[in-house]
Amino acid sequence: MKSRRPVALVGLSGTGKSSVARLLATRLGLVPADVDRRIEAAEGCTVSQFFARHGEAAFRERELAELSEVLDGPPAVVATGGGVVTNATARERLARDCTVVWLRAEPGVLVARLAGTDEERPLLADDPTTTLRRLAAEREALYREVADLVVDVDDASVEELTETILDGLPMTEHQP
Repeated sequence: MKSRRPVALVGLSGTGKSSVARLLATRLGLVPADVDRRIEAAEGCTVSQFFARHGEAAFRERELAELSEVLDGPPAVVATGGGVVTNATARERLARDCTVVWLRAEPGVLVARLAGTDEERPLLADDPTTTLRRLAAEREALYREVADLVVDVDDASVEELTETILDGLPMTEHQP
């Protein structure tokens, strides 16, 4: 299958955006693009290190630049950072240029998922449960604003999520 426009995955940390993007890109015949990993490769440091050195505002600017570069290229499946929707320009680009899939999960599920990883999440360093609840409340309207499709991820595998997304994409997005 070939997609005619980018598919962007949005959602909080731990929803599986990176893992789903890789499989979904394969299924759609597109290249996966992980905004956080691209920033890390370009900057030579982790997202957490970038946050510590430059702050969140600088990270959001860098994130927008990387997102724009991806969206200006050939269609891809884009794993965005969890906070990309806090930037109005990023929301505009996502809504205009992509089919946006919001991967949604309960904060308690995300805490359990993230506890099993060693990846540093700069905004979740102190109190992940409280922070995820707060971020979910603050960002819900922003995710909803850009989302073309909402997929609950609580108990689903990457394969199940990919199938659900494929079933929910407009047919014109994944047919030649």
